[in-house]
This record gives sequence, structure tokens and C-alpha cells, in this order.
Amino acid sequence: MTIDLAEEHKELRDSVRRFLTDRAPMSTVRELMETGHGMDLAVWKQAGMQLGLQGIAIPEEYGGAGFTFVEQAIVLEELGAALYGGPYLASAVLAANALLASRDEQACHELLPGIASGETIATLAFTEDSGSWDTESIRMSAVRSGDAWVLDGHKSFVLSGHIADLVLAVATTEAGPTLFAVDSDADGLSPALLPTLDQTRKLARLEFDSVAAHPIGAPGDAARILDRTLDVAAIALAAEQLGGAQRVLDTAVEYAKIRYQFGRPIGSYQAIKHRCADLLVEVETLRSGVTHATSAVSSNSDEIPVVAPLVKAYGSETFFHVAAENIQIHGGIGFTWEHDAHLYFKRAKSSELFLGDGTYHRERLAQRIGL
Repeated sequence: MTIDLAEEHKELRDSVRRFLTDRAPMSTVRELMETGHGMDLAVWKQAGMQLGLQGIAIPEEYGGAGFTFVEQAIVLEELGAALYGGPYLASAVLAANALLASRDEQACHELLPGIASGETIATLAFTEDSGSWDTESIRMSAVRSGDAWVLDGHKSFVLSGHIADLVLAVATTEAGPTLFAVDSDADGLSPALLPTLDQTRKLARLEFDSVAAHPIGAPGDAARILDRTLDVAAIALAAEQLGGAQRVLDTAVEYAKIRYQFGRPIGSYQAIKHRCADLLVEVETLRSGVTHATSAVSSNSDEIPVVAPLVKAYGSETFFHVAAENIQIHGGIGFTWEHDAHLYFKRAKSSELFLGDGTYHRERLAQRIGL
């Protein structure tokens, strides 16, 4: 019996979309973005326990469903379309991939099952006040205290850091940058929300004052772990951006069909018609890039270091452009607080900057290919 993977993917997409429409509609997104936590814990647990979304790409030996990154990208696309504000990117992508990249079997067996089920909310804390994604900029220190390690310093712009149960933090040691696991209730760890343009996605600053930590992976191996993790996360974020871009394009086209001026729909005018057509080309080009990049991750291709910065750069610029054009097509109503267009515009800008903008990723690619 042959399995029609395309049909399975369609069913996965439909089930995630129905779940988000029912449990996380835009009205709920607006309610949660006004709160300090920014998420509905019941919805998060349902997504993990019943749908298995958090563990979809985590191997079965670590408590996951054992599917590939292709399936996870479908989930991410739907989350991006719905402006879901929960910690999926932080926990199921950043933290989970950091653990997998660490090659620390004990840590994976201990920590990944909780992440896969949704019982544990995890995040990766690596940037500091400079906002740099490079390990050379890390100043937080880790020193031995008897048989234990303690961390001193801080991390900024930590995605979902205020609600995380588990923090994977990168600190400097004598051996070099090293990844550490920290429980959120550890003495000396103080989270604080940061003000953000995108209210649907929360960032935090974490202060570490002699915080007990457990090393993950080999000492001094954090640079390699982060390199792999951030490449996968960049592609994951591009999949989210694709979902957001497709949703605002659909919204713009629908509005152009029903909004009448001078006795005819505005979509019949060339100025709007051609604009929508150009946006469609951009979104479909992004879809092609995301499809190729997610397949590269699923097959562990050598192309990942090349396609990751490319698709993130293009995804950032495409989502932002489509979101901005959506406001223009909607005219005056698109600028109002009541309309959802501005929420997608803010998400587009925050996603463009998170993990580095287009300029950063093109420079990253240039360095990798020796230009």
C-alpha cells in the first residue's frame, strides 16, 4: 500500500487550521496580547497532548512523534497565519533543536519528552544587550562551584523567557562558549518582560545571579550547537513568515473583491489588480524556497548552511512587504486599531529582526561561501 504524503500533509494542515480557528481565533489573540503571559496554557497543553504538535519533529526515542521537519514546517506555517502567540518557536524549535544538536543523549532523554508533550515550556537564551547572534559577543560567565556550575550575567530578547520552565543558556567557560540547562525556579534567576512592537510575541530579559546550571553537550561546543540550531530556526521562522504572508495576501484579495468604488470592485482596477498579482508572485516564490529549505533539513542536507540565510532573508522581506501592501489596499480602515492588518504588520517587522534581518543573513551567507 502506498501512502499519499501530499494528502497526509493536507490533512495535517487542515487539522491544525481547525484547531487554531476554534481555540485561538483572532479575538483570543487580541485578548492574550494584553496580558503579561501572552498564552492560554490549556490550548498549549491540548496542542501537545491531543494533537502532538510540539513533538511532531522530535524523534520517538525522545518521546516525540518522529515525523520530519517538513511536517513541523506545515504546523509553523499555520501558526504564523493565525498569529499564534504561544511558545512554540521557543520550545519546539529553538530549545528542542539545541538539545538535539548537542548530541547529549542523557540530556535528550531527560528533557525532550517534556518538551514533546507540552508539559515543559523551554527556551534558548543566547543574545545579550547587543542583540548579536554570534557566540563571540557572549559575556555571561559560567564557573565551577564545587561539583556544580553557576551562571552570572544576563540574557536579553529571550523568546517566551518569562514563562519558560526550562532555560537553555549559553555562557563562557575556560573551554569556550558552553550550553547550560537552568530550571526556571532556580535561585538567582529573575525574568522581566521587555516592551515589544509585536504584542503577540513576548520577549524577556533574564538576570542570572549565581544561578545553578547543568552543562549540556561537550564543554566549549556551544558555537557548533548554535550554528546548527539557528540555521534550523531561521528556516522555521521563514515557514511562519510564509503563513503570515499568505494570510494577509488572501485578506487583501478578498477585500479587493468586496470593496466597491465608483460602482465596481477595487480589484477590477489595474492598480490593485497588478499589485495583488505581484504579491502573489512574491509569496509563491517564498513558498518554493521554504519547501526546498525544509526538505533540506529533513534530509540533513549539506545545503542547510546556504539555504537557511537565503530563505530567512527573503521571507523577512516578503512578509513585511505583503503586510505593508495589505494595509495600503485596505485604505483607511487598514490603519485602524480594530482591523487586524496592523497586527500582521507588527509581526512581520518583529519576525524580520528576530534571528537577524536580511542584511545580516546575506552577510552570514557571504562569509560561509568565502566572499
